[in-house]
Amino acid sequence: QVQLVESGGGSVQAGGSLRLSCVASGDIFQRNCMAWFRQAPGKERERVAGISGDGSIRYVDSVKGRFTVSKDNAKYTLYLQMNNLTKEDTGMYYCATNKDTRAVPKWRCLGDFDNFDYWGQGTQVTVDS
Repeated sequence: QVQLVESGGGSVQAGGSLRLSCVASGDIFQRNCMAWFRQAPGKERERVAGISGDGSIRYVDSVKGRFTVSKDNAKYTLYLQMNNLTKEDTGMYYCATNKDTRAVPKWRCLGDFDNFDYWGQGTQVTVDS
């Protein structure tokens, strides 16, 4: 069983920055696809970014140039650095990963796949104008 625990959310003024963390238990962290999602009130969940086992990353267009995903394999931690935040970035942010590496190969990891086995509890990001 894998547990994912997000942290780092909070309230920030537009134009500000936050860094989210997602600590993973289990030994799948290094090789598995991991992804960040967010969900704003009244809206559907949206994939923000995915990072494959080899470190390839794909971002949703709305965050390109502002958000950066990184991993620290030694700390089993996934990060999401968010800069120049806008009100549209407000929402609950979740990290996710899968039990079976083979079920989410690189092309799926960097696509629109969202049927991950494991999800964190989420961390709230609120951006005030």
